[in-house]
Formats: sequence, structure tokens, C-alpha cells
Amino acid sequence: MTWSDSFRTAYEAILARRMRSVLTMLGILIGIAAVMLTVGLGQGAQERVASAINALGSNLLIVTPGSTTSSSGFRGGQGSATTLTMGDAQMLANPTIAPDVAAVAPASTSNQALAAGSQTWTSSVVGTTPTWLSVRARTVSEGRFFTEADQAAGNTVAVLGATTASELFPGNPIGQTVTINSAQFTVIGILDTQGTSSSTNLDDQVVVPMTTFASRVSTSANPEAVSQIYLQAKDQKSLSAAYQEVNAALLTSHGVTTASPDFTLSSQQSLVETATNTEHILTVLLGGIAAISLLVGGIGVMNIMLVSVAERVREIGLRKALGATPSVILRQFLLEASLLGLTGGILGLAVGYAGAAILPNLLSQPVTISAVSAVGALVVSLAIGLAAGVYPAQRAARLAPIDALRSE
Repeated sequence: MTWSDSFRTAYEAILARRMRSVLTMLGILIGIAAVMLTVGLGQGAQERVASAINALGSNLLIVTPGSTTSSSGFRGGQGSATTLTMGDAQMLANPTIAPDVAAVAPASTSNQALAAGSQTWTSSVVGTTPTWLSVRARTVSEGRFFTEADQAAGNTVAVLGATTASELFPGNPIGQTVTINSAQFTVIGILDTQGTSSSTNLDDQVVVPMTTFASRVSTSANPEAVSQIYLQAKDQKSLSAAYQEVNAALLTSHGVTTASPDFTLSSQQSLVETATNTEHILTVLLGGIAAISLLVGGIGVMNIMLVSVAERVREIGLRKALGATPSVILRQFLLEASLLGLTGGILGLAVGYAGAAILPNLLSQPVTISAVSAVGALVVSLAIGLAAGVYPAQRAARLAPIDALRSE
């Protein structure tokens, strides 16, 4: 018997028991689809987190102040101290101190009530320098960003995020005025839409010159204090070197040690790795749970093949009596099991892709299915069919012709 004959016989045997075959393939289908969607959700979440962190800027380092301890012994969390100053930012911008740092943007942030005519809104006001735009990888969709001249003169100009602009101005906000802490600011630009990063809406903010922020907005007793210092490494390869240079420079200038620093330095890469590691653990956990359904599907294939062997004992005996070798019988039943597994895998693949197209609209969560995972799903389904069919096929191949023909 040729391979084509074996394939045709296996196909006819599956068609002869349609309902049983459909139920068997259903187990493989559900398992493959569940694993694909679970892994796809995990990969989508990882990409979403990485994209949100990358939205902070390109090759970014972030320096934040350390914690505080009040005179009464109460401790504040990271970022509550005022240990970073404009002097630190100017020092880190010195190429002899940090040669792998391309640009530095100090920033101070304060939540303020805004007013534009009869419209009011509460937003985050950011005081920074003109380099903030490039360091944070932002662009201006309308108007312009403030310049070094605006910074030096302390001009009361403001650049609004897209959300802030839409909340305060029904029309074109360029040239309009917005009141911040009783001071009138002229709107000169609108930032591009960036979305959210962690819990922060990057489109809901007002960016003003640092000098203007210190004199008109800030309530800090130290006008030189800053909330964060953003630094851009020259390129991705220089990120680690820039990290070491910035860390060493701040430790030296602040007179502190690595055991008790008064600042926190984090890199874009470390943020991505931390977030994606968490998502990866959840993906593996959920993927393992979904894989159990694949195991159940494989057991279903084996069970059906064992039943098929028991039902077709006389057929097997007749084939052997007519000259079929054990290898031919083995091949026939392995082909049946493989067809069941492969067909279930293809259907599961189709369901997985359909789910990847539908679920993002229902869950507001991206589902990423790669070509590698799709091919892997087909290979796994075929392997499950083969593995589940080995024992039943060997059992059929070992049947003695005389015993098979004599069975009722």
C-alpha cells in the first residue's frame, strides 16, 4: 500500500465517523486558540508597555530626588526631597563630565488651576528648558515651542497639550491667553498627541519656560530646585555609559555614597525590562493554564484512536490476511491521528486570528500574534496528533491476523 492509499484510507475513516472526529478536533482547536490568544495578549501588553515607556523619550535617563525625613521622624517616598537643582542639570550638560549625554532637560512640575475666559481646567504645569522638546521626543503640531530667548527673558508663554487645549479653547488657542496662578500666559503652541504613560496623560499638561515657572508658578522655597532631570544619551549603545557617568557625577557633587544616595537614577531600558518581565511572568502563567487544554485535546485524540482500533479489529485482521504489513497498519493509524491533530490546529489557528481581530475592540487591549507562534501552533497540533496516535497505532500493528479475524 502506497502513502497516497494510506492517506485516502485515513481520510475515509475520519469521514465515516464525522461527529466523533469533529468532537476530537474541537479539543485541539480550543487548546490551540487558547494558547495563541493568551500568548498574543501577553505580547500585546508587553509591546504596549514598551511603547508607553518609549514615548517618554529616546535613549532616556531620568533623575528624581530621593526621599525625605521630617524633623518629627516622618519619612516621605522617593521624589519627595528637593535635592536636585538647576546647577545639577548644568553640570550634567558639561561634555567633559558626561560625554555620552547628548542633551539635558531639567523640569519642575506643579498641578495648577487654569482659566481661559469662562473655561476652567486643572492640569500639570511643567517648567523646563527648550531642550525638553527633543529629549522627550515630542513635536509641536501647531505654533511653536518656546526658545532660549523666551527662557532668558522669563516670557509668560505656554505650550499646551492636546487635551488641555481642547478643554480650555473651543477654537484655535494660538495667541489666546490662559491664566495660571493669577498670571496671564500667551499660548504659542500645541504639542502633538502622545497618549498616556503609566498613569500620566501626556496630552494633559502645560509647558512653560523654567525661569517663568520659578517666578510665576512655583511655590517652592528654593527657586533652583527641580522635580526631575531628563537626559538623552547619544544613542542606544551609549545609554549604559551615560548612566554610569551621570550616577558618578551626582554622587560626587552631592557628597553621598552608593549606599545612601539622595537621588534616584532610572534608565528607559531598565523601565522597559522591569515592566516586560512582569508581563512575561503573567503570560507564561496564563499560557501554561491554556496549554492544559491542549493536553486534554491530545488525550481526546488518543482515546478516540483507541476506540477506533477496538472497533476495527476485524478490518485490521482482514488487511493483514491480505498481506498488509505491521508498518502499513501503523502508518494508517498514525495518519488518522495526524490528520485529526493538524485539522484541529488549522481551525484553532483561524479562531485565534479571528479572536485577535475581535478582542482588542472588546478589551481595549492589543493582541499580537506573530508568524512564528502561528507556525508553532500548527507544529504543536501535528505533534500532539502523532504522539496521541503512537500507542493506538502500535496496538493495531501488533494484532495477530488470526485473533483479529476470530473476534466478534
